[in-house]
Amino acid sequence: MLGRRLLGASLVVVAVGLFAPGVGGAATHLKVGPHQYFAGSVNGSPGGPAPVTIRVACPGPEAQRGHPVSGQTVEVGPAVSTASSIGYTGDDATSISAFFGPPPPAATASGQVRFRKYGVPKAIPTSLSLPCQGTGVVTFIPFPEDPPTSRSASVPVQYENVAVTAAG
Repeated sequence: MLGRRLLGASLVVVAVGLFAPGVGGAATHLKVGPHQYFAGSVNGSPGGPAPVTIRVACPGPEAQRGHPVSGQTVEVGPAVSTASSIGYTGDDATSISAFFGPPPPAATASGQVRFRKYGVPKAIPTSLSLPCQGTGVVTFIPFPEDPPTSRSASVPVQYENVAVTAAG
């Protein structure tokens, strides 16, 4: 019986260790630094087979772009897995930025949320201009970038126009 309890506890620790954002404790508030694996989340979810929904307020059903509804978040957390979906800070990174849509070529571009610690959710800026519908990606990129040694992580998203959802 003791062996089963230990096995069950071990599986919980492994599952939490694969992606730790949102989990309380000092370990999730570690500073971002070199040689760390990380994962991103949108609205508390790391994504998976189905994309994570980002709600967008658009001026009408025909609108192409709108602003994210307040109360939505992005976050990064330490990860123990080396899977290709997990990011890696490489030799030099001290922060990770979340970009909505394709990341721009310059690290100083707008439309990003920067993280210097793990496990600290940050609001998706309501000033962003996002698609009213369709799919996209939130990309989490370590900075400064070091392409030979660093790797970004991404979360697939689905944009949902709340004006259409409320009307329909």
